[in-house]
Amino acid sequence: MNERRHEHVDPQECADYLEQIVYFIDNELAEADCAAVRVHLDTCNPCLEKYDLQRTVKSVVARSCAEPAPAELRERVMLRIREVQVRIVEG
Repeated sequence: MNERRHEHVDPQECADYLEQIVYFIDNELAEADCAAVRVHLDTCNPCLEKYDLQRTVKSVVARSCAEPAPAELRERVMLRIREVQVRIVEG
């Protein structure tokens, strides 16, 4: 089994890759940048863990956005919107 190692000693380098992770997950990076992120993730456990967490969070949020809101929540939100609209009109 290949064990991942953290060979990078420059925290700024990891920070730069971590900024790209969201774009990497969304396939919004150029192929050369994707390759560089993959190489970094293959050698850096801390960044790989953050990547896995981001991917999981994104998946959960996407799944939650596809589900309809409960009726009670929708009613509370609509009531709050009307209250704000009244304040704006009266303001």
